[in-house]
Amino acid sequence: MRTGIGFDVHRLVVGRRLMLGGVELPSKKGLLGHSDGDVLLHALADAVLGALGKPDIGCFFPDTDKKIKGIAGGLILKRALDEMAKEKFGIANADVVLVAEEPKLAPHYERIRANVARLAGISVKNVGVKAKTAEMMGPVGKGGAIACMAVVLLEQKKTVRRPGSGKKVVK
Repeated sequence: MRTGIGFDVHRLVVGRRLMLGGVELPSKKGLLGHSDGDVLLHALADAVLGALGKPDIGCFFPDTDKKIKGIAGGLILKRALDEMAKEKFGIANADVVLVAEEPKLAPHYERIRANVARLAGISVKNVGVKAKTAEMMGPVGKGGAIACMAVVLLEQKKTVRRPGSGKKVVK
């Protein structure tokens, strides 16, 4: 078993879609970033990479690479999951905490959980999603950003199913 912790934060700006967990949420503002700004999937990818002793997503997807401008968080997570599968690990469970003043995230928990489970190739019962506010403190608390913390538990597998492929890889 291995554990990993990930964190990400992006500023909210007008004119961008708000993507969290690969789900577009209704909002007048979205997260600014070289990618789609999906702090949840970025934090989750970093947690997976951390559990494997790998560098963070910035090493795999540098913000200086113009070819990946606007890349979806799901593709970033997929790269982390591919690294995980190479080492014959699978996600036992994942838990994330979003920190935001707005929009209200509780109404979207189940959609986000279901999509994260689908992307990660695990049961929705093994995905936790919750949100907190920053109590009006700092940029997140003043509604200028959204942050996310993630933790994953990886377990070694003899047979690994690459998430999203439906194919078993036996090593």
